[in-house]
Amino acid sequence: MNKLKRHCFALDLKNDPKLISEYKNHHKNVWPEVEASIKNAGIEVLDIYLVGNRLFMIMEVDDSFSFEKKETSDQLNPKVQDWETLMWNYQQALPIAKPNEKWLLMEKIYDLNSEK
Repeated sequence: MNKLKRHCFALDLKNDPKLISEYKNHHKNVWPEVEASIKNAGIEVLDIYLVGNRLFMIMEVDDSFSFEKKETSDQLNPKVQDWETLMWNYQQALPIAKPNEKWLLMEKIYDLNSEK
């Protein structure tokens, strides 16, 4: 069995308790087409955590996953595009993000189990 590769991302929500609550509710019922696109891309695990209005996403992918293929597939999927448009009502880019950047890939700086 191949080891999954982990990617971690950060993004902010608009700092409004009502919007944050709505965002959380949307994620209790993610559209089936969106979940299928995630699984079909080779993403085996996808978890999102929230503190305040900061989101943290952990994604574990198999060897078939490619950021480029996922981006292309998402662009061609109208339901994924509708979901992303809906989510932008709640999300706001991090201050360091470039125009139109959403989830920013985080740099891993420590691993308890790594060899020193």
